[in-house]
Amino acid sequence: MKLRVLSLIVPALLMAGTAGAAEIYNKDGNKLDLFGKIDGLHYFSDNDKTDGDQSYMRFGLRGETQINDQADRLW
Repeated sequence: MKLRVLSLIVPALLMAGTAGAAEIYNKDGNKLDLFGKIDGLHYFSDNDKTDGDQSYMRFGLRGETQINDQADRLW
């Protein structure tokens, strides 16, 4: 039983999702950021109905434009 639990925990820790962000443009008050998250999820089972892949990826862009010294525009 302990070996079975350990065999389930170790892959779960190795497949933990990762997230990140990067600033890809920053000049004259204009900024553009790229961000995202990746989760790799695959289920192994003796039963074919419970086997499956539920991996997903999410990403997006975030921008900011400086209008004047007191106002910014986020998009």
